[in-house]
Amino acid sequence: MPTHTQSAHTPISDAVRARKALTAVRHFADLPDEILDALTQRMTPRHLDAGQVIHLEGEPGEKVYILEKGWAKSIRTAIDGREQATIFLKAGELFGDEAVFSGAPYPVTVIALEKVEMWFIQRLDLIEIIQRYPVLAMVFIRRLSEQVLYYVELVEDLGLRNVQARVANTLLKHAELVDGKLVIPRQTWTTLDEMAIRLGTVRDVLSRTLNALEGEGILKIGRTKIIIIDPQKLLKRGRV
Repeated sequence: MPTHTQSAHTPISDAVRARKALTAVRHFADLPDEILDALTQRMTPRHLDAGQVIHLEGEPGEKVYILEKGWAKSIRTAIDGREQATIFLKAGELFGDEAVFSGAPYPVTVIALEKVEMWFIQRLDLIEIIQRYPVLAMVFIRRLSEQVLYYVELVEDLGLRNVQARVANTLLKHAELVDGKLVIPRQTWTTLDEMAIRLGTVRDVLSRTLNALEGEGILKIGRTKIIIIDPQKLLKRGRV
């Protein structure tokens, strides 16, 4: 496990960086300066390389994390070793709060997909700040409610849709409009294996599905991006 240096308060040299990472979380962006200052003072930085574990499923939930740079994935692992990705985390996202507030262990393992910079706040520090500023509790309630809705959608996706429909919905959800085209950027770690884990399938099935969609002229697959050629057809495939 990676090591880190803890301090009771964030050093002044890190304060600006910590504040920027905090306000990049959309739920925190409009908080009063007084609350942001209280949180910033209790934030501790942490750096990890690709493949390193941030926290393990079943470990005590003692920290809330804020991702400043890079990508990470959250997974559940079956007894036979099969993995199911629950969410891919990018800069500006917060995680670990469901365990911190419930008093339960972390329900998932979170692993860095590339070099990441992050911050964490200890459970007791966060609870003490929330007791001083109850408005912060409403911020976390809103965020956790959104997480519940996300997981309801994930269960529907995995349980009620076939692989082609899952692929179609995932591509449409992550598409960006670039020069008039719908594009899904591919990160350096976005291998077929990683995509298959998220979609609850295996590499070969995913590869056949993507090739079929490309063969029908719905997609164009490149090394660095996937271009949606026919969004309407892809939308119909997502309704299967």
